[in-house]
Amino acid sequence: MAEAADFQGTSPSPARRWLRRSGVLLAGAPLLAGLLQLPLGVPAQAAEKASAADAASSDGVDINIASLSPSAPTDGDTVTVSGSVTNRSKQTVTDAHVGIRVGSSPLTTRSAIDTAAKLTSFQPGLDAAEVGGKYVEKVARLAAGSSQNFSISVPVKDLDLGDDGVYQLGVSLTGRTTAQQWDQVLGIKRTFLPWQPDAADTKTKTTYLWPLISSVHLTAETGSDEQQTRVFKNDDLAKEISPGGRLDQLLSLGSGLDVTWVLDPDVLASVDAMRGGYRVQQPDGKTVAGSEKNRELAKAWLDRLEKTVQGQKIVALPFADPDIASLAHSGRVTGSLSRLKDATDVASDTVASIVHVKPSTDFTWPVDGAIDPSIVNVATSAGADKVIARSDSLQETGGLAYTPSAARPIGGGTTAVVADERLSTAFQGDMLKAGNSTLAVQKFLAQSLMINLQDADQRSIVVAPQRMPTASQAQSMAAALRTLQQGNWSESQGLAAAAKAKPDPGATTRVPSASSYPRALKSQQLPASAFDWIQGTQTKLDKFQVILTDKSRVATPFGLAMNRGMSTSWRGRPAEGKVFRDAVDSYLDGLTGLVHLIEKSDAKLSGRSATIPVTVQNNLVQGVGHLTLRLTSMQPTRLKIGNGPFDEKLIKVAGEHSQSVKFTTSTKANGPVKVVAQLYTEDGQPYGAAVPFEVKVTEITSTVMLVIGGGVLLLVLAGFRMYTQRKRAAAQQAEDGPEDGPEAEGVNKDTDGTVETEDAEDSEAGQESTTGPKSGADDPGHPSDPTPDTAPESADPSGTGERVDR
Repeated sequence: MAEAADFQGTSPSPARRWLRRSGVLLAGAPLLAGLLQLPLGVPAQAAEKASAADAASSDGVDINIASLSPSAPTDGDTVTVSGSVTNRSKQTVTDAHVGIRVGSSPLTTRSAIDTAAKLTSFQPGLDAAEVGGKYVEKVARLAAGSSQNFSISVPVKDLDLGDDGVYQLGVSLTGRTTAQQWDQVLGIKRTFLPWQPDAADTKTKTTYLWPLISSVHLTAETGSDEQQTRVFKNDDLAKEISPGGRLDQLLSLGSGLDVTWVLDPDVLASVDAMRGGYRVQQPDGKTVAGSEKNRELAKAWLDRLEKTVQGQKIVALPFADPDIASLAHSGRVTGSLSRLKDATDVASDTVASIVHVKPSTDFTWPVDGAIDPSIVNVATSAGADKVIARSDSLQETGGLAYTPSAARPIGGGTTAVVADERLSTAFQGDMLKAGNSTLAVQKFLAQSLMINLQDADQRSIVVAPQRMPTASQAQSMAAALRTLQQGNWSESQGLAAAAKAKPDPGATTRVPSASSYPRALKSQQLPASAFDWIQGTQTKLDKFQVILTDKSRVATPFGLAMNRGMSTSWRGRPAEGKVFRDAVDSYLDGLTGLVHLIEKSDAKLSGRSATIPVTVQNNLVQGVGHLTLRLTSMQPTRLKIGNGPFDEKLIKVAGEHSQSVKFTTSTKANGPVKVVAQLYTEDGQPYGAAVPFEVKVTEITSTVMLVIGGGVLLLVLAGFRMYTQRKRAAAQQAEDGPEDGPEAEGVNKDTDGTVETEDAEDSEAGQESTTGPKSGADDPGHPSDPTPDTAPESADPSGTGERVDR
């Protein structure tokens, strides 16, 4: 076996170096013989190509390592490498084979792992020789654009692994092309082989955070039923908890691992709302009932979660995972910090009530663990005293030759728990491709083992992966963790224990300045308008709540909606975030408008005094009170309301009812007067829109009264004349006697056969007494305003002979 690359820090043993060099000489003998047979003028060029393989780089042939098993072998194991080779060039490859190359000595630094992972082409003199022998797979012919699978198994004893450590493992394709008829390395792919066959004397304590976090799914809207059925933006949450979905995979995979669960209580609350019956918004704004199938999915997912987290280590983030960094940089306005406190307070109760486990709420987790002084101040303002940071933010400046423990005191009684950046970002790429997943798993394990080999002292390391890993990323994470937790160099530890671990005296504790906050993260922050919206929405909500008999029906859903409005999930999605916030505003405005004054038409007022009715409509399902209705005259010298320019009355209206309130008025002069009706809350703030209308005042003069009196006298005389005529007609009919035939109207036949004539006057009078007075358009019992369905506020009668026409 030839000598492998001597990266900085490697130190192969003398005996092994001699064997490797001998292998190189033997492997090079055929090549040297071939070069001696080339025509003059060609040997120098051919030798350069054969030795450096620059003419056929890794761009020519792509090698995919789909699997490497076991990921961390021990004595007696057989390592199997499987994958495929693909010819990306335009030339056919012939007489080729796939081989495995393992470094002669382990790498000694974490940076050496990073350097090796970045290499893409074959490096003569640096890359190791093939294991060779029977541990190759022939590829007789590989046409341009074609692929061929391979699988090579090598017993560990034949890999000649020495000291514990991380070894490079390369898979290469060696062969010829139609243009270059000599053996050369046409492509290579590198990965890493952690080698720790026996249990380490001191194992690294590793904490892995397992996040159950999602984007915002619930709206602020609720049903009018007693249960307040929740309304979802869409049915995406059902997809996430369905078999194979993201949250389903995270729950299933995490249940078999020793991890610290990091829960967003909003996820639990949303799934809980789904299992109890829910509705889904449609593009046209209407809602439809959620399916029974999804309700069963929600119930099953929560049941599994409850069983999984019993007795486990659980951290609850503030409700809806507020964006701490955005709040610190753009949102320190009135109300925003109090919302963070509310989100923290409700977190523990939400988790405990749904999965019946008491979580820790001592931790906050800024995006990507990036911190500065303002972020730390905001993060701890709600009661948490531990901030999950990351090592690329809180960078080491002391020149330590090892990775220090995670816990760092950063002042003010606050502890920064610094997650390792390399391990935390290991699975952020596209893990759908098996090759990417395998390489990520091997590199993760390599970095973990290297941490343990750096120093004899035991250290506590924290891994904080991406907030919302995909299903494929979660599968890769789980594969790496299973190997790590079954391996010989690491042991699991909870986040709370990691935070309490003894800090390393040489580790950095200085929080970076605000100017060091990553520009890429800053560009994704929530805008200041998102936090101004919180303040405005809270103001409107406070004004609305004060009139309600059951404040909880709006306080809870809108409070949670405001928490969702500053969720970390809106990062990089400004348009979607604005749509959500606008929808909350629109719904709150709609509810507020359900309590309003009914519009009034202009009124005519004749005489010195009258009453003006104003109607309050309540279309809410609950009653309202603590409201004052004020009626104001804009010209009190012409029209007084009560005893002055205005009068006001307290209002209480039952749910889905209306109520009319009468105001007494008095006039002093003729002409139009503008009058304004307005509702006010108890603290004097206007509620809803004012209702203006005009009252036309007309005074009745003495001349008009004489005309009216003359008209009445004429009516009386006409009535007397009609009465006398009817009296004479009745007498004449009595003298003429009864007509033959059927009985005439007004004639009664006695039982003894005699006929008695009924007095016409008495008959008409009797009819009037039995039918009663007729109601007409001028009847004061039928005002022009809508008839209230609750008792009027004032039952006082109007002034004599006076009323208001609308």
